[in-house]
Amino acid sequence: MKAPEEDRRTSGEAGEPGAGGKTGFAKTGFVVGFTDDLSGRDVLALCGGKGAGLIRMRSLGLPVPEGFVITTEACARYIEDGTLPEGLMDEVRENLAGVERATGRGFGDAENPLLVSVRSGAAVSMPGMMDTVLNLGLNDATVRGLAQSTGDERFARDSHRRFVQAFGEIVLGVPGSLFEDAIEEMKGERGAQADTDLAAEDLDELARRFRAIVAREAGAEVPDDPYEQLRLAISAVFDSWLGERAVAYRREYGIPDDLGTAVTVQRMVFGNMGETSATGVAFTRNPATGEQGIFGEFLLNAQGEDVVAGIRTPRPLREMESVLPDAYRQFLQTAERLEREYGDMQDMEFTVERDRLYMLQTRRGKRTGAAALRIARDMAGEGLISEAEAVLRVEPASLDALLHPRIDPEADLDVLARGLPASPGAATGRIVLTAQEAKSRAADGEAVLLVRRETNPDDVEGMISARGVLTALGGMTSHAAVVARGMGKPAVTGCGALKIDPTRGMIYLGGEPFEAGELLTIDGASGEVIRGEAPLVAPEPSEDFETVLRWADEARTLRVRANADTPEDARRARELGAEGIGLCRTEHMFMEGERLRIMREMILSEGEEALEEALVLLEPMQREDFEGIFRAMDGLPVTVRLLDPPLHEFLPHSKDLAKKVSDLEARGESAEEERRRLRIVEGLEEANPMLGLRGVRLGLLKPEVYLMQVRAIASAARAVREEGGDPRVEIMIPLVAFASELRTMRARIEAELAGEDIPLGTMIELPRACAVADKIASTADFFSFGTNDLTQMVCGISRDDAEEKFLADYLSGGTLSFNPFQTLDRDGVGEFVRLAIRKGKEANPALKLGVCGEHGGDPKSIAFFHEVGLDYVSCSPFRVPGARLAAAQAALGGAPV
Repeated sequence: MKAPEEDRRTSGEAGEPGAGGKTGFAKTGFVVGFTDDLSGRDVLALCGGKGAGLIRMRSLGLPVPEGFVITTEACARYIEDGTLPEGLMDEVRENLAGVERATGRGFGDAENPLLVSVRSGAAVSMPGMMDTVLNLGLNDATVRGLAQSTGDERFARDSHRRFVQAFGEIVLGVPGSLFEDAIEEMKGERGAQADTDLAAEDLDELARRFRAIVAREAGAEVPDDPYEQLRLAISAVFDSWLGERAVAYRREYGIPDDLGTAVTVQRMVFGNMGETSATGVAFTRNPATGEQGIFGEFLLNAQGEDVVAGIRTPRPLREMESVLPDAYRQFLQTAERLEREYGDMQDMEFTVERDRLYMLQTRRGKRTGAAALRIARDMAGEGLISEAEAVLRVEPASLDALLHPRIDPEADLDVLARGLPASPGAATGRIVLTAQEAKSRAADGEAVLLVRRETNPDDVEGMISARGVLTALGGMTSHAAVVARGMGKPAVTGCGALKIDPTRGMIYLGGEPFEAGELLTIDGASGEVIRGEAPLVAPEPSEDFETVLRWADEARTLRVRANADTPEDARRARELGAEGIGLCRTEHMFMEGERLRIMREMILSEGEEALEEALVLLEPMQREDFEGIFRAMDGLPVTVRLLDPPLHEFLPHSKDLAKKVSDLEARGESAEEERRRLRIVEGLEEANPMLGLRGVRLGLLKPEVYLMQVRAIASAARAVREEGGDPRVEIMIPLVAFASELRTMRARIEAELAGEDIPLGTMIELPRACAVADKIASTADFFSFGTNDLTQMVCGISRDDAEEKFLADYLSGGTLSFNPFQTLDRDGVGEFVRLAIRKGKEANPALKLGVCGEHGGDPKSIAFFHEVGLDYVSCSPFRVPGARLAAAQAALGGAPV
C-alpha cells in the first residue's frame, strides 16, 4: 500500500538526478533520489551505508553515476508482508525515467540501452553478507544494442554472461560453482588462461550455456523484460537480509535484525571495456596496520565483483599510475577529500570507464585492532578528530586480538609457502576444507584452519569457528581478507602455491601433499604458511595501544579490576591496567596436584583428627598463594572470595567409585575402603547442587575450611605488610540470601582476623539478596554482583544446559537477540541489579559496588554498569584493556563509531 498523502514529498522541477537538480517525482518514502532533500531525516538509517555514502559524495560534487535508493522502510514492509510494497515499482519506474533523461539512455532500449546495478546496503556495514546484481537490463536485443552503441562486441557479450550468472545465482538460487565450472570448461576448450582471453563469440556461447544451466537447475528462465528483472532483483536483495550468512554475521557482531537493508539502483559504469577501463577497492589508510597512505588494489578490464570475490588476483593500486595516470591522480585527490570530510579511514570502490573515474562507494573501513589504534592516534595528532573521538573510534573487543601470542621471531620455521598478509596474528589449527566442517570440529573443541580456494559469504560461519583462514586466491581486499580483519582472525590470502583437491580431502603446498586434519600454522602478519605448530611468544602492547588507553583512562569514571586466582594472573592483569582484583576464586587453588589430594582426603576423612591434619597442610599453601597475589597487587584492592562450590566437586564421581568397588570385588580383593568413600560421596551429592550446600551455607555448617582460609588471608596480609608492602584485602562471602547468614558468618570471621582490619562483603547473586539488599547492606562493606549466577537464577536457565541444548536455536530463530550470559539482560537481570543498588545504598551510603561476572568485560554490559553507578567492573585479565576502553566510551556517552 502506498504511503499516506501527507507523507509524500515533491522534489520540485524536473532536472537531472545526480547533477544537482531535482527529480520532480512524488515521493512516498520508499524511494529517494541521490539529490533529494533529506533534511531532518536519518539518511544512514533510511538509505543504508552505501546509499548514504553515494548521496554524500554527490553533494560534494564527486563523480557518482546517477541512481536512487529504495529505503529500509520498504525492506521492513517486504519482510512483514512477504511481497514488495504496493506502489513501489511505480516509484522505481518514475525514478528510473529520471536516470534515463540524465543519461540519454533507455532502460530496455534496443539501440542505446541503460543498464543498472542493484546493490544492498545496510546501515551497519556487513561486507559481502548480502547480494548484488550487476548489468541488469540485458537481453538478446539490448546486448546487440550495447555492442553497437559502445562499438565493443566483446564487452557487451562479457556483460551479458556476467548478468546471466549473477541473476541465476542471486535471484534464482543456482549454485555459483556450476557457472564457474562452465567457465573453466570453456577456457579449457579454447586454451585460454584467463577469462579475459575469451573472445566475443566464446562469451556469447558461455551466456547460452549459463541460460541452459539456469533452466535446468531452477526450472525457470532469466526474464527478458528488464522491469521484471529489476523487480525480482530487488526482492532478492531484500531476501538476502534474512539469508543464513547475513543472519550469522549479525549474530556474531550483535547487529539488530530489524534494521533491514536499503537497495541502491544505479547506472552501470563499466570497468570491463578494455585496457583503459578498470575497477578497484581502496582504503585511505592500511586497514591491517593503520599506516598512512592509500592502500588498495585494482584490475584492468574487469568489474568490481572480480576484485572482492577473489576470482582474479588484483594488482597493487600504485601500479595504476603507470596505466591510467589521470584517473589515478583524480582518485587520490578524491580519497583524501573523503577522509577529511568523514574524519575517518574510508573504504572505497571505484570504476574507471574509458579513462573516466566514477565513485561507487565510500564507507567507514573495517580495520584490525592494531590499525584502529594507530588510525585513532594519528588522526588525533593530525587534528582531524579529538582525543575523545579517538577513544570512540576503537572497538573494545578488537583489543583482545592484540594481546595474544605471535610467532616467535627466533624460531626455526619450515615455511611451506607465502601468500598475502591479509589479517595479522598467528594461528595454528588442523586443516578443514569446508565451512561446515570448521563449525562442526570447532564445536568439538578442535583448533582448525579453514583452507579454501577463495571464501565467499557462505563461508562466514566457518570463518567464525576457525582460528584462521588460508586461501589460494584473492587479494588484500578480498572477501576473506575483509571479513577476517573484521573478526580479528589471522588470514593469509592469494597463496599461489596452494592447490586444493576437495574430492580427495587434500591440499598441496608447493606440490607437497597434506591431508585434511594435519596441522599448519599461518602468520597473517607475514603471509607465511608454516608446517606444524609454530612456537609463539607473548605480544608487546604498542605505543598506539598505550596512548589511546591513557586517553581512555582519563575519560572513564568506572574502575576496572581483574578476576585472577594466581600471582601470575595478578601480575599479568596489573600489566594490562587492572586496578585491583575483583574476584580471587579460592576454590581454584585446591583443584590440582597435591592440594586436590589433600582436599579430597579431608572431605573423605571421618573424625576431627584427620580434618585438623588436612587443614594444617592446606593453610600454609593458601597463605603462600595469598602472599604472592598481594605482592603482585601491592597498593591495589584484592577481593578474595571464600570457598564457593559444594564439596562433592572436589571428589571423584560416585559412578567411578562404584565401578572401582565392582572391579575390586570381581577380582576377589577387599573393597571396604572404597565402599566407605562411596558412601561419603553419595551422601554429599545433591539433586540440584547449584542450590544446595555451597557458599555461605557450607561456611556456616562446616566452618573449618572458611576459617582456615581467613587465617591464611590475615597472616599473608601481615607478612606482606612486614616486608614493607601495602596489601589491601577484602573478603567476600558468596551465596548470601539472608541477612542473618552474613551477620553470623561475619562474626565468626572477625574472630579469626586477629586484629586485621579487612573489609567484609558479599556476592549478590540471588534474586532474594537483591530484594532484601537493604538488610544485607547493614552488615556488608561492599556488594559484588555475580551476574553469571544471578542471570541463571532470574531467568531460570542453567548456563551449561542452555548453551548446549537450546540457546543457539533461540538466537538463530530470533527468540532472543543476544546471549544473556555474554551481555547483561537489562530488562530482567538489570532490574534486579538496580533494585539491589537502590536498597543497598539507602541502607549503607558508604557501600562499595562492583561486578565480577563475565559481563564485567562485555562493552554493552559495561555501559549499563556505568549508567547504574557501580564503582568497578572485574573481568578476565586479557579483557581488562577492552573494559577500560568500554568504560571510557560509556562515560563519553557513546559506542564505537
